[in-house]
Amino acid sequence: MSEADQNILSMEGISKVFPGVKALDDVSLSLKKGEILCLVGENGAGKSTLMKILTGVDKPDSGRIIFDGKEIQAKSPQHAQSLGISTVYQEINLCSNLTVAENILLGREPQKMRRIDWVKMNALASDTLKRLLGVDIDVTKSLESYTVAIQQMVAIARALYVESAKILILDEPTSSLDVHETAQLFKVMRKLKSEGVGIIFITHFIGQIYEISDRIIVLRNGKLVGTYETASINRVGLISKMIGRSLAEFDEMTKIKLESSKHIKSEALLQAKGFGLTGAIQPFDLDLHAGEVVGLAGLLGSGRTETANILFGSDKADTGSITMSGSVVQDYSPLSSIKRGVALCPEDRKAAGIVDDLSVRENIILAIQASKGWFKYLSLSEQYEIAEKYIKLLNIATPSADQPIKNLSGGNQQKVILARWLAINPQILILDEPTRGIDVGTKAEIQKLVLSFAEDGKSCVFISSELEEVLRTSHRIVVLREREKVAEFAGEVDENTIIHAIAGSEA
Repeated sequence: MSEADQNILSMEGISKVFPGVKALDDVSLSLKKGEILCLVGENGAGKSTLMKILTGVDKPDSGRIIFDGKEIQAKSPQHAQSLGISTVYQEINLCSNLTVAENILLGREPQKMRRIDWVKMNALASDTLKRLLGVDIDVTKSLESYTVAIQQMVAIARALYVESAKILILDEPTSSLDVHETAQLFKVMRKLKSEGVGIIFITHFIGQIYEISDRIIVLRNGKLVGTYETASINRVGLISKMIGRSLAEFDEMTKIKLESSKHIKSEALLQAKGFGLTGAIQPFDLDLHAGEVVGLAGLLGSGRTETANILFGSDKADTGSITMSGSVVQDYSPLSSIKRGVALCPEDRKAAGIVDDLSVRENIILAIQASKGWFKYLSLSEQYEIAEKYIKLLNIATPSADQPIKNLSGGNQQKVILARWLAINPQILILDEPTRGIDVGTKAEIQKLVLSFAEDGKSCVFISSELEEVLRTSHRIVVLREREKVAEFAGEVDENTIIHAIAGSEA
């Protein structure tokens, strides 16, 4: 039998453009019957878009899909499911107010006398959970009464209940599962594999990739990096493929960083001792010194963003403590953090950063206005003075301060968010993926800005999926892996050392 005959799925030359973003650029993928294919890549790599095209959520701009020997284009997830393509989404897509049984058999309820046979439905749901996943719970209780982990298992059970499924897509299915639950899921996946079901497994846990997958496909920035037999590529090699390299080198950055390191003080602006949050980040210590840039390195899901959110007060640590100015922080909240001089530039500038309907000026003054309180409203002249200052300082390309921010490029929108936080004159600036999706020139400008910020006696936490960028910008690097601090490096350190730390001892 030829390889083509063995394929249950072929996606050929798939491209997709959204306004301002080329999400996929000529990506191809094949899946064999009875194969577990791991789809990996950092945020923005194109994994979700590719799966949305396969399941009918989005339509490709070009390319074709061959499923079970026929060319298809799913019109919706329901249509895809009827064809034999079942999906468990990263975000639990269930009805929390319905029972567990209702969620598992929604749209497929057994009938008796033209009415739902509740006894049979509850029995089928209970059997599915026990037989496939080893979960024994009361299926007549509402879904919302159970933990997120149980809800995830219910979502998996719903997908697996489709007896006709030929392909199963699992998008980060273990993110909320413990070791036992993950092991049970992997047992089910191996059983389905033996029955000829093709499985596409999306995960950020490197160890799980090597435990369960046959092949690995790597995407980066919407492009196919390559497809590899799992046994043929080690962890270090895989992570190198996922992270990639910058488009250009900025030799002067090394000089700037070395010069700025002279300004680091022994004084700690913030001391975190044994701080952590269950399910988000394992407890660890972190000191932020005046004049220092601390980089957080690690793959997607390693705990970088979770650490940033705790430091800013968006989430509250449930272990350890954070001390600033000699006092233990008690009032966790973004507003309290702003008043203490801590600022966060969030990872998702669209969802948590810019306010589309407001002007550049209005976006810039948001944080400083919030810190003053809305009863101490900044006058228009003060607003324009602040906006013009930072438009000039950051070289923001805009016709005027009154230009709607939605009309600016992604790079200039990012500069506006930076301006917003610089305007409050913070002592600590947390930057979560500040250069994602922007051009090389703007990246260099932002990196230099970060170092100049540190030179002024401030501290910066710098998070980036681009390892080279972390190395260029940071005086000290903390490495996170699977929500745990695993290493810390001060001074000059080479890329391979960091990659090995990210990969783990098995590399």
